[in-house]
Amino acid sequence: MSPVAGRGPLVVIGDALLDRDLIGRVERLSPDAPVPVVDEVEERLRPGGAGLAAVLAAADGREVVLVTALADDAAGDRLRGLLAASVTVLALPLGGQTPEKTRVRAAGQPLLRLDRGGAGGTVGEPDDDVERAVRGAVRRAGAVLVADYGRGVAAHPQLSEAIAAAAGRLPVVWDPHPRGPAPVRGVALATPNADEARRLVPVPPGARPGEDPDGLRAVHARASALVRTWAAGGVTVTLGPRGALLSVGDANPLVVPAPRVAAGADPCGAGDRFSSAAAGLLADGAVLSEAVGGAVAAASAFVAAGGAGQVGAPVTLAPESFAAAGTSSTREVVARTRARGGTVVATGGCFDLLHAGHVATLAAARGLGDCLVVCLNSDASVRRLKGPDRPLVPERDRERVLRALASVDAVEVFDEDTPAAVLDRVRPDVWAKGGDYAGATLPETEVLARWGGQAVVLPYLAGRSTSRLVRAVTTVGGG
Repeated sequence: MSPVAGRGPLVVIGDALLDRDLIGRVERLSPDAPVPVVDEVEERLRPGGAGLAAVLAAADGREVVLVTALADDAAGDRLRGLLAASVTVLALPLGGQTPEKTRVRAAGQPLLRLDRGGAGGTVGEPDDDVERAVRGAVRRAGAVLVADYGRGVAAHPQLSEAIAAAAGRLPVVWDPHPRGPAPVRGVALATPNADEARRLVPVPPGARPGEDPDGLRAVHARASALVRTWAAGGVTVTLGPRGALLSVGDANPLVVPAPRVAAGADPCGAGDRFSSAAAGLLADGAVLSEAVGGAVAAASAFVAAGGAGQVGAPVTLAPESFAAAGTSSTREVVARTRARGGTVVATGGCFDLLHAGHVATLAAARGLGDCLVVCLNSDASVRRLKGPDRPLVPERDRERVLRALASVDAVEVFDEDTPAAVLDRVRPDVWAKGGDYAGATLPETEVLARWGGQAVVLPYLAGRSTSRLVRAVTTVGGG
């Protein structure tokens, strides 16, 4: 669902941080302590907190106004510069330091986090021009998102008054924090994560002896209690890789499962992606269930593509609210596998009408190594290879089905007649093909030779083929 033309901006109100990633390579331990030595460090800066939520919403093609508090310091100046390219910033004064979070990372994994600033900082009063601009932005907003990180912006009296007035006439999404204020009454949607919901409602109403405190019944009970406490239109508890649960009261909840994301993917920023997507969809006229479904898809895609670390090229919201978000990007899957010293396997094909033969071949290919990348012919490529009546299943659906298989770690769609270009980018250790190629040289062998990759042939499950399925369906349909 794309932004609706003519609607007002998405106004994000909350605590912005400066996030810094120090990314390097680890190949040895320090001689004077059992700690890794990080070499060739590269620094990457990005907005965090409410700033990240604002930037992600702007990446969806929205007009975004961020109301936050920034100190007059170097971190505040750098944060203003990072935000200025895509977001209008209305800044209240902040006593103390602009909060910073520094993460040291190697091979896609965090090693250490350092926090500074924000402790004891006080949010000051806006000057007259900023106050008028804030009130004007909220009046013409299509939706308001409160991204509360417990540092004082959401609790500011003038801002909470403006939010409360907005809640009666437009969608307000509140992403709460245990140290922050309760959402104003009448918000359209509140989005605590499972840990926040547990802190807010330690004992779920109607809890049974021996019941799983984090099971769906307990999560629903907490969410329903918060709906009543906050007089909210709905409360969604985000559940990480399990997706999200939406409650609008005591009725049966909506549970939206998350698409599978490869183990080890960085979830940093997923909550901000979820809340910014939900707020944008509500601004566009979506109902709560559509907004939550779209937000789960967007957050999953965000994590799959690398999380907050890839904000320089953010993943935008899928057109359909419940679109498949997919698994981790091929680059991330391959990098994590190689960092562990694992073997990268690739295979390819059209996979039109996926059948038992395909599944057997994919499982066998995955067994040859530590990750499997599937090179998938696009619709145009299939038409050139198979004729104008193929594919029977469009590439988006073929990709979605492949990603759902436990044996598949990543899918790369290609438009060419052969996967040579994809193979040259991925450079797998093993290229596996199913079929009657025994004794023959595979067409991809020459490409693999460039980096020392090995081509292998896997046995094909007898009696299974897409052509046979098509003939069977055609016979049944015609007779």
